[in-house]
Amino acid sequence: MTDPTRAFLRHTLAALAYRAARACENAPPGFTEFRVSPLTRPAGEILAHMGDLFDWAAKLAEGKPEWRVATPLPWDQEVQRFFAALSRFDAALAAGKPIEVPLERLFQGPVADALTHVGQLAMLRRAAGSPQVGENYVKADIAAGRITKDLPPPAAPFR
Repeated sequence: MTDPTRAFLRHTLAALAYRAARACENAPPGFTEFRVSPLTRPAGEILAHMGDLFDWAAKLAEGKPEWRVATPLPWDQEVQRFFAALSRFDAALAAGKPIEVPLERLFQGPVADALTHVGQLAMLRRAAGSPQVGENYVKADIAAGRITKDLPPPAAPFR
């Protein structure tokens, strides 16, 4: 029988992946450097931090807490890195092996932090003059294990 907490966390990762893909797709040229003020992180640094969060989460799951800060890559490469890190963490949860940190702690740390940052990226897109299409996420085709940046058009866009 599947652990319901693990199953719910995996569905949360799929929802995060979906929302992150929407915030990252078709980003305008120069978006990686876009920031709302000199005191805020640019979009590329936020996305790099999100990749760092899931590199860390995968290490925590293995019982090897290791935090490192990556140098931001060009936007498309950073999107790839983020999804690769998120996929590694999801695969660790899917493997069914013991996770060395309580799942609730993994949610309250790296996962919740990344959810916040997806919202920041969405707001930055709007501020940069390239808003993403609003969407009814309740109707979105999101399923545990589906960690991809390649999405179909929104199922129920808000216009």
